Amino acid sequence: MTAQIMARAAYASPTAATRSPRSIEYDAFARVTYQLKAALAAPKANFAALARALHDNRALWTVLAADVAEAANGLPEALRAKLFYLAEFTVDHSRKVLAGEAEAGVLVEINTAVMRGLRREEDRG
Repeated sequence: MTAQIMARAAYASPTAATRSPRSIEYDAFARVTYQLKAALAAPKANFAALARALHDNRALWTVLAADVAEAANGLPEALRAKLFYLAEFTVDHSRKVLAGEAEAGVLVEINTAVMRGLRREEDRG
């Protein structure tokens, strides 16, 4: 998912202006995680869907990595470092999945954990 897609999603409806950044991030992760899960249901039969889902997931994580690398990012430094590491892992692991050397399930698990964290932040704030 590119920054343009995320921006379009943020401004797609009149209620989007009242949504928090965490809610928008959650929705982006939810969309790409759904794509991954659907593609994993029959990865060999629908390799194109898996490749698209992996691409969109990598794009989302690339945007996230760029965001947490910014000095002005307000997250704690340790959390920023962990998220950056997860972005690097996602890119590397996705390459392995495409090459048939790894399974994509761990990417769903990572995204789901991030979604849980985003939801907790949303509930607190």
